[in-house]
Amino acid sequence: MTLHFFSSGRTALAALSILLSSCITAAPTVTAPATSLSPAQIQRIGQRIWQNECAGTVAGLTSWNEGEEFASLGIGHFIWYPKNYEGPFEESFPPLVRYLQQRGAAVPGWLMQTPDCPWTSRRAFVADAQSTRQKELRALLAATVREQTEFIMARLNGAVPTLIAAGGRNVAQSHAALAQSPEGMFAMIDYINFKGDGVNPKERYNGQGWGLAQVLGGMTSPTTAGFAESAKRVLAKRVKNSPPERKESRWLAGWSSRCDGYKRGL
Repeated sequence: MTLHFFSSGRTALAALSILLSSCITAAPTVTAPATSLSPAQIQRIGQRIWQNECAGTVAGLTSWNEGEEFASLGIGHFIWYPKNYEGPFEESFPPLVRYLQQRGAAVPGWLMQTPDCPWTSRRAFVADAQSTRQKELRALLAATVREQTEFIMARLNGAVPTLIAAGGRNVAQSHAALAQSPEGMFAMIDYINFKGDGVNPKERYNGQGWGLAQVLGGMTSPTTAGFAESAKRVLAKRVKNSPPERKESRWLAGWSSRCDGYKRGL
């Protein structure tokens, strides 16, 4: 899942966290992130994210999962809500569209004029899979893998101060260690896109989060293997705390396999 999760702040600290974490979506202009990664490495990271989220298929770039109330689009399955629906996760597709437009991508005109998802249910979305609009979406998203990856990277960069403020020294040390290698950067980039930054108070089960802040804070080894094992523990705890009606245990094996992939090189 992609860039999620904010409710209105009820304290000064919550308001500050929201401001910092949402800077990428609130700013009128989002610039490509400063990075030491090469264009080839960024593209490879994007391909890995695409494989993780969509099995590397063009068809998977426009999805609406069963049991969910929103479309999931692009290599990162960025969320797009229908009109008058406000879910618990941060809506990430509209800011991605703005970013792609700023980066000079050939964004269809109708998309720039459609802030809300025009499909109101999964049934309607699936029935319209071969429509002109969905074909145009898939073409745009297949052609902008690097730009979508940069968008996710920019989110990570923007979230770092908040992650450290929320998680303290262990988060800072773990982030610094992982940031030294392309593999470590991939693990953090993929996970923050997959399960969010973990600082949003609205995104909790039994008061416990499952985002990047929790994974970095729970690491016992400053390596990609340490990151993977921490992520698996955090996600297992999420499933244990999740509402029974969501049946999240069905996803845990796949989530764990994805985390094990962080131990491999690019």
